[in-house]
Amino acid sequence: MNSRLPHHPLVAAVKPIIESLGAQVLALADRLPGDLPLTWEGAEVAVVRSAALHGALDRLIDGVERELGDQLPHLSREYKQRAIRLLDERGAFTLRRAVEDVADAMGVSRITVYNYLNALHRTP
Repeated sequence: MNSRLPHHPLVAAVKPIIESLGAQVLALADRLPGDLPLTWEGAEVAVVRSAALHGALDRLIDGVERELGDQLPHLSREYKQRAIRLLDERGAFTLRRAVEDVADAMGVSRITVYNYLNALHRTP
């Protein structure tokens, strides 16, 4: 349907955040079951459609790269370990083939990623 998104302060405030998470802000007329309402002073002004699982790892990697200030392959060893910690905290490694895909994105071996993960999960 692609109705016009309302010009509303709530929509303007949350749209960049929602889109950075891979979700969409849509007009009420485009609502589907499962969309989440954006409510302002008791009135629904728009809806949020959750991101598809497809592409979730890429979105997580993009977020970590933004947070750390560079692309994964260009990070120092210390920052690569930090990136693995952030990805782990955000659930990236629950996704199928995540270790292999993160290793490829980072320019390291799978073994290196597993070593970083093992170091995180070691109990003192």
